[in-house]
Amino acid sequence: MPQSAAAPSDSALSTAQATARAVDLGPLPEWDLSDLYAGLDDPAFADDLKQAEAECRAFAESYRGRVAGLAAGDGAPDRLGTAVAAYEAIEDRLGRLMSYAGLVYSGDTTDPARAKFYGDTQERLTAAASDLLFFTLELNRVEDRLIDEAAAHPPLSRYRPWLEDIRREKPHQLSDEAEKLFLEKSVTGRAAWNRLFDETIASLRFPLRGEELTLEPTLNKLQDPDEAVRRDAAGALSHVFRSNLRVFTLITNTLAKDKEISDRWRGFTDVSDARHLANRVERDTVEALVAAVQAAYPRLSHRYYTLKARWFGRDSLAYWDRNAPLPKVEQRTIPWAEARETVLSAYGAFSPKMAEIARRFFDGSWIDAPVRPGKAPGAFAHPTVPSAHPFVLVNYQGKPRDVMTLAHELGHGVHQVLAGPNGALMAPTPLTLAETASVFGEMLTFRRVLEATTDPVQRRAMLAAKVEDMINTVVRQIAFYAFERKVHLARREGELTAEKICELWMSVQAESLGPAIRLDEGYEPYWAYIPHFIHSPFYVYAYAFGDCLVNSLYGVYQRANGDPAAEEAFVERYFALLAAGGSRPYGELLAPFGLDARDPAFWQIGLSMIEGMIAELEAMEA
Repeated sequence: MPQSAAAPSDSALSTAQATARAVDLGPLPEWDLSDLYAGLDDPAFADDLKQAEAECRAFAESYRGRVAGLAAGDGAPDRLGTAVAAYEAIEDRLGRLMSYAGLVYSGDTTDPARAKFYGDTQERLTAAASDLLFFTLELNRVEDRLIDEAAAHPPLSRYRPWLEDIRREKPHQLSDEAEKLFLEKSVTGRAAWNRLFDETIASLRFPLRGEELTLEPTLNKLQDPDEAVRRDAAGALSHVFRSNLRVFTLITNTLAKDKEISDRWRGFTDVSDARHLANRVERDTVEALVAAVQAAYPRLSHRYYTLKARWFGRDSLAYWDRNAPLPKVEQRTIPWAEARETVLSAYGAFSPKMAEIARRFFDGSWIDAPVRPGKAPGAFAHPTVPSAHPFVLVNYQGKPRDVMTLAHELGHGVHQVLAGPNGALMAPTPLTLAETASVFGEMLTFRRVLEATTDPVQRRAMLAAKVEDMINTVVRQIAFYAFERKVHLARREGELTAEKICELWMSVQAESLGPAIRLDEGYEPYWAYIPHFIHSPFYVYAYAFGDCLVNSLYGVYQRANGDPAAEEAFVERYFALLAAGGSRPYGELLAPFGLDARDPAFWQIGLSMIEGMIAELEAMEA
């Protein structure tokens, strides 16, 4: 929800430093986007863009104002099926074009040529897509009975899940003219503010011990074995974030107001309801998750950080020590080749098919790993479109967490490959299940490495790192969600000052992290760099949803351990879940595993796994 190798191309490094780090990590792959287009000046891109625009116009000329007629009388399944298939083909072409522009831009968001290419493409595709808006709106105006009757027969029956999904949007859709205005204005509205955020973040430089680092290497210093380095890195982050708070505050205020306008026009009553609808999840299910995690704060994060402080011989830790490596534990840099083998072997032990799909990402140059100035921070797996294949971006710097990030993003990639045959309309997976394969891939990799580790000190360090990752995924993301809710609710009462946003941030952080983490002066502006707040409001709870769900799934898998037939059955059901993409609701896909996320008790299963790991760490201390 989903987001690391140090690279010799980082201009902040001297040549000698760059060479040394390259030797530590080995050759780092950069993705080859030529499976989409050969370059910014590729004639095929220009031709496809023109063709997409022409197809959108032709589709509108053929079907605008006529959808109700397609659904009436004999032959409705064929007529509607033909129209939806044509719509899907256009969506695939539009997606291919925008995916390429977005991936190129992610490679260096500070390059003016790439930024212009991305902006121009976005403008033209938004204009073209406005010719398609009528289709789903008119479908939703057709009597439900007629759609149900037509969708009971091929070829339209293939698209029944998609039709059911768009009908959920029916209560919130506007007139054709209003929807077109919302879409076209997004280029100069929400999308423009998103781009400003991305380019601002990419342009920031953090002064640290004589170097000027970009965001990713600076954040990486918070995991340095040297406490003084961590403290200085935290200070550099705080100083630069605070120096740019005026811009980040304006972006946040504008986007929160933009969302409030959209929600009001569409009739959403709660600030999170639009996200819940997009995720195809009930509000009370999310509220049950949030309540369960918040109630577990003392048993999870408060308890673990108290334990970690004792390991450091202290009553509490400064915020820059929250993710510090454990004292007296050897830290080593993990070369890329080892990271690759670690993930593929873990995937292969679960299923050779899973490893084979993941291997394609390495062999096909579908991964971009080095840290570069201007490159998008974090990590992601971009599904592109079913007629192509996904691409993965990481910023690999050789830390154990970077290996887990690679496993996480490759899990997304495997999921996206398996879901691709559903087509452009039904391959995308709602966030209720979008983090399933990624978190499951992380768990497989962690368990594989842990089982191979015999040194008790290293085992404790690995287990602690996993607990920290799970706390970051569950506790921290729910705190992020609570922060977003506070910001959006407060924004409805008027514009927020930077100080007010910082105050809201500190309130949720103190509650979630507990008394063993000191939120000293300087931590107040750390909300400013979180991209999910900008790009995908309220996305963050999907990480907690996915982690708790996967903990439950993994528990089912563990119970099958040693029984080949049961393991094979689990793998088969698991791949069926991933291959479904967005074609089936999450409740239906979880049922074969005996799991029901709508049951409030369900979340305790996942949380108890984290609690059990903390208890195991406490036992090691005794």
